[in-house]
Amino acid sequence: MALEYAKVLKNQNFPFEVIGRSKNNALQFMNKTGITPKIGGIEKVLRRSSLIPESAIVAVSGDQLATVTLTLLEQGVNRILVEKPAGLDLNEIAKLKKAAENFNARVYVAYNRRFYASVLTALDIIENDGGVSSFSFEFTELSHKIVKLKKSERVKRQWFWANSTHVIDMAFFLGGKPKEICCYSTGGTDWHPSASSFSGAGKTAKSALFSYNANWEAPGRWGIEVLTPNCRLVFRPLEQLHVQKLGSFSVESIHIDDKLDIAFKPGLYRQVEAFLTSNQSKWLKTIQEQYTDAKDIYAKIINSNITSSQ
Repeated sequence: MALEYAKVLKNQNFPFEVIGRSKNNALQFMNKTGITPKIGGIEKVLRRSSLIPESAIVAVSGDQLATVTLTLLEQGVNRILVEKPAGLDLNEIAKLKKAAENFNARVYVAYNRRFYASVLTALDIIENDGGVSSFSFEFTELSHKIVKLKKSERVKRQWFWANSTHVIDMAFFLGGKPKEICCYSTGGTDWHPSASSFSGAGKTAKSALFSYNANWEAPGRWGIEVLTPNCRLVFRPLEQLHVQKLGSFSVESIHIDDKLDIAFKPGLYRQVEAFLTSNQSKWLKTIQEQYTDAKDIYAKIINSNITSSQ
C-alpha cells in the first residue's frame, strides 16, 4: 500500500517523505519509486527530527496500524489517514478513538472503496431515485489463497476485521447504517477459528431491509446489490456497476468514469485528494465512525448469535 500511496502522491505533485524500518525494505521501495525512505521506524525518526509533520498516512502491516498511529498522535501529528481497519479488534480501535479525542486530532480510516467511480455513480442514482429500499451483500473470502499468504498469524486470525470489513463498510455506506441487526455464524478454519460461515439481516435507520452472507469454505466472491424504487444496482466485482431496471430482466453495464481507478489502485486517488484538500472529505471515515461501526456492526457479525436494536 505504501507503494500505491507514493504513486498517487507523486502524481498529485504533493511533497512527502517516507519512513520505514529496515534497510532492505527501504532499498526495495527506493528501487520501485525513486524515493529514499528514512529508516529506523517512526518513533526514532521523529525523535531525531525537529519538525513534526502536519499530516501522515499510515500504510504499515495490519498488526502495526494501531501502534504506529498512536505513536504519531503522541508525537503531535494531528491529521492522520490510517489504512483500514485501523485496528485488528474493537479494543485497538477504541484506543485510537480515545487518543484522537485526547489529542484533538483528526484520524480517518482509509476505506478507499467509498471513492470508487462505481460508488460515486451509484450515489447519484440512489439520490435521484428516492433512496435505498433494500440491499444485500456477500463477503466470502478465498480461504485457499489466504492460508498461503505471508502474513502474521494474528492478521490471519483477525482476517474478518483486516479484510472483510472492506465490503461491509461499502455496503452500509451505500445502504445506510443498521438500526437493528441479527447475526449468525458457524464453522472456522485453522487460520481463522472464530467462524467461516456468516449470515444475518436487519433494518436501517431509514427502514431499508438488508441481509448478508459469506461462506469462506465454499466458492463465492465479494458482491453488493442495492435496490431503489426503479433500479437494482449490482456491484460484482465492486469496481464495476450494473443495473437492472424496473420491468426488465436484463442486467446492463453502466458507464462510469473510472480512468483514475484504472491508472491507480481503485478509489485511492480520490481518497488521498479528499484527505489532503478536504474535497469530499465528508466521505472519509472518521475514527469515531469506525469505532461505532466496530461496536455496533463488526463485533456483532464476528461474534454473532446476537440480536440487537440500537
